[in-house]
Amino acid sequence: MLKPFLLLSAASLFVFSPALIQASQDAAPAPAAASHAGAPNPVKATAEGLAKAKGLYQIDCAMCHGDNGNGKTDLAKSMGITVPDFTDAKVMSAKMDGELFNIIRNGKDKMPSEAAGRANDTVMWNMIHYIRNMSKGQPPAPAQ
Repeated sequence: MLKPFLLLSAASLFVFSPALIQASQDAAPAPAAASHAGAPNPVKATAEGLAKAKGLYQIDCAMCHGDNGNGKTDLAKSMGITVPDFTDAKVMSAKMDGELFNIIRNGKDKMPSEAAGRANDTVMWNMIHYIRNMSKGQPPAPAQ
């Protein structure tokens, strides 16, 4: 009894597999991520939100950007990349929140993207609050 069932199951896989493969190839491409380029941060910073952002930062970002955000890490040096200094108020004032959101969400150059399944938009906006706080209380960079 089991043998005919297995043969029937195997045969149905051969019959339906090409149709399933073709259907997945014909599917519409996923929509592009929405751009937040000029958008202000819509999320109000909270202690809880900043704590979540800090945890994610320590896991995904600190290895290149540094625990304090200055970007001076061995990994960044070994990759031959210059990482923005989040502790420099001048550097941070040159970037709009929406631009930072897009860079973090989509990646840039060698920086990988932060997938929406890993960090939803609220966490991302809190991440921007978190990295902006790294430059508070720091003296501005000297003019050059």
